[in-house]
Amino acid sequence: MSIKREFGKEQPFIKAGPFKVRVPFIHYRFEWADYIQGLLMCAVCLGAIPMLQEYMGMPFEVAMAIVLLNGLLYCAHVFLGDPVVPGWVTPAIPLLILHVSQFEMGVERIHALIAFEMSLGILAIVLGITGLGKKIISIVPNAMQSGIILGAGFAATMIIFKKGARFDSYPLSIIICIGLGFYLLFSNHFKSKRDNNSFLKLVSNVGILPVVLLAIVVGPLVGEVPWPNVEWGITKPAFSTLFKEWTIFGIGFPPISMYIESIPMVLSAYIVLFGDMIQAQALIEDAQKVRKDELIDYNPNRSHLIFGIRNSIMSIFGPDITMCGPLWAAMQVVICERYKQGRKAMDSINGGAGSFRFGTLTGYLILPIVTLCKPILGIALASTMLIQGYVSVRVGVMKAKTFNDLGIAGVMGAILATRGAAWGLVSGIILCLLINLGNDSKYDVYIFDNKEEGKEVN
Repeated sequence: MSIKREFGKEQPFIKAGPFKVRVPFIHYRFEWADYIQGLLMCAVCLGAIPMLQEYMGMPFEVAMAIVLLNGLLYCAHVFLGDPVVPGWVTPAIPLLILHVSQFEMGVERIHALIAFEMSLGILAIVLGITGLGKKIISIVPNAMQSGIILGAGFAATMIIFKKGARFDSYPLSIIICIGLGFYLLFSNHFKSKRDNNSFLKLVSNVGILPVVLLAIVVGPLVGEVPWPNVEWGITKPAFSTLFKEWTIFGIGFPPISMYIESIPMVLSAYIVLFGDMIQAQALIEDAQKVRKDELIDYNPNRSHLIFGIRNSIMSIFGPDITMCGPLWAAMQVVICERYKQGRKAMDSINGGAGSFRFGTLTGYLILPIVTLCKPILGIALASTMLIQGYVSVRVGVMKAKTFNDLGIAGVMGAILATRGAAWGLVSGIILCLLINLGNDSKYDVYIFDNKEEGKEVN
């Protein structure tokens, strides 16, 4: 039985340096509703498998081992005191794919991924210990932040639509499934109907799961994928092969040159990560306004340490192209919305987030779930990337403050999406220096607050 929390106090924990250790059933109530939702939503996480197969050349069972290892580390956030649903660094995935694709398939490409993920993990740990994360982001101009996010959006779309890519393999399935996805996630018409319908609210709360379920039916009906061959039992991830052929234990450490080459990509991914932490804090603060009975402690420095450790561990034991991020935004929103319904619905936000991730971890082990989704993972991945592309472009544009910022971001984003992170960052720096030289703001034309040449306009 879990330890009871006094009204207005923080959920019980065991102090361990910067961490606050919480064990399910002891330090928080296990939330079965969120656990079951996690079982279903593990289908989305399995979308990492086709990426690892296509861009890293991994067999299915090896990719499954990486997904399972990553799923185990997802549980570290709530366990160590970070009240979030962690996820991929989704906006940066297309950029990382471009980065590793510069290297030959095989050992060289695996080394490039290891060097990148290890560098990202070490950077996050250092910033978490020193608390320098906010200072680093504050010196990056809005135009460059916008450009990185726009570039990620462009790259996500290009990966699906370039000749010979996913769209050519599953055109009808992708059109139908992404159509449903865009309608459920972004349509004002759907939002107006959802507000007055409990079933539509439920559909809205499960993110892109309806897209995955639709793909399971549509893909075979249009003849683009076979019907699933559902098998019973538990999955058999190939950990032995993973360690022997795809990690430093079998192929050794990458050369120093690869760590140096990864620096622009590491900086780009970190800027995306920082945005996720800002979003996590905003969602938790919004939930805290409704739930006065629990004091929620979200510490960005602690979050840095946890996802830094996760990336470092994965770089050694299972290099992963999806990376280890601090937030799965869509599911954090779902958890926070249920949390707002009161203590009876969800006693602690730690219980909701932790139980959800235990659910996804369990789902990876259930062979019927994995085999049901296996034929349509490519369609699910395409839908995820296109939705991410839409969101990245929208967020990237909003990040720009002036029309000059937007122009710089557009050019930088296009270069980044076509030539990689190094070219993109260099082009952004040069454009910022040339266009904003002298920083005379009276000539700025603002996008969203109706300022022109430093004056209000009617």
